Amino acid sequence: MLELAARSIGGLCSRALRFGVSVSLEQLILRHALGLDMDDVGRESMAAGVMMLPIPQAGTLIEVGGQEQARAVPGIGGLEITIARGRPVVPLPEGDRYLGFLFASAPTPEAVECSLRAAHARLRVRVEPSAGPAREAAGVR
Repeated sequence: MLELAARSIGGLCSRALRFGVSVSLEQLILRHALGLDMDDVGRESMAAGVMMLPIPQAGTLIEVGGQEQARAVPGIGGLEITIARGRPVVPLPEGDRYLGFLFASAPTPEAVECSLRAAHARLRVRVEPSAGPAREAAGVR
């Protein structure tokens, strides 16, 4: 046995990859599993990337400012904040999720990385530290 319960890229990350005429990674995997023709589903030529946005500290998420500025960075194709304001947040490794995701595409991998870093630098994450389980789970006293 080589794999058990194998899966493709998790969460929203597969949005960074496109094949053929807007074929998603999941559709490509299903086409392959069904033995369908895959001659027309080459990957797009642009480099693509996704940044999983880290949670800066444990507490309650107050806001994520600078979203419009981040979306305006050349090469950025999307920004998804996946934790609602007012919800508890715990950074990795104690936490189990990311704040959200930034998506970019550009002619080269280096340009994708520059876009992702520039967009991330424009985000202003405000977290209110709070007493209780979130801080204890993060080892904060």
